[in-house]
Amino acid sequence: MAFRPALRTVAVRATALALAAVLAGCGFQLRGTSPVPAALQPLAVKCGSQIPDTLCLSLKEQLELGGIETTEATNAAYVLDLKSFSQDRRASAITVRAAAAEYTLTQAVRIELITDDRVPLIADTELSVRESYRYDETNILAKQREQDELEQRMNDRLAQQILFRLAPMTEARIQAIREDYRANNPPAEPDAGQP
Repeated sequence: MAFRPALRTVAVRATALALAAVLAGCGFQLRGTSPVPAALQPLAVKCGSQIPDTLCLSLKEQLELGGIETTEATNAAYVLDLKSFSQDRRASAITVRAAAAEYTLTQAVRIELITDDRVPLIADTELSVRESYRYDETNILAKQREQDELEQRMNDRLAQQILFRLAPMTEARIQAIREDYRANNPPAEPDAGQP
């Protein structure tokens, strides 16, 4: 009879290991951890004037939660440049009185990641998110608050997309990109015949 409790213990452990393997394999990550590798440190986050402060702050907070050191661009080995931002709101459903019943909100940001010696690790890339929300013309203030909250959630999602774009940048990958860039873009030779 002592065999059954031992068998049960083995089964519980095997199940726990299988669950851990499945979660690790599907990309599960604890909330608050950053997928950004330490190879990108120190990293500067440069936000243009048209980038919403909420997006910039969300990105920096998520980087800090993941243990990524951020610094000024002059001291950084890598610069993440958030270049432009756009937001669009379109009616996606209409009432019988020809008023908007639902809107679709789209946000997009262009990013670029470069090294301190101007090698592009991520070329100019656009990331975007889209959400829909119902609109009630009789409750405009509440709907404005809902839109503001939705915009903040969308900024958080854009920040997460940026982090996932940075995730593959291991030391080996950065070195390979640098070597490829230098092979395809040799330094300009000075003109020998110029006086």
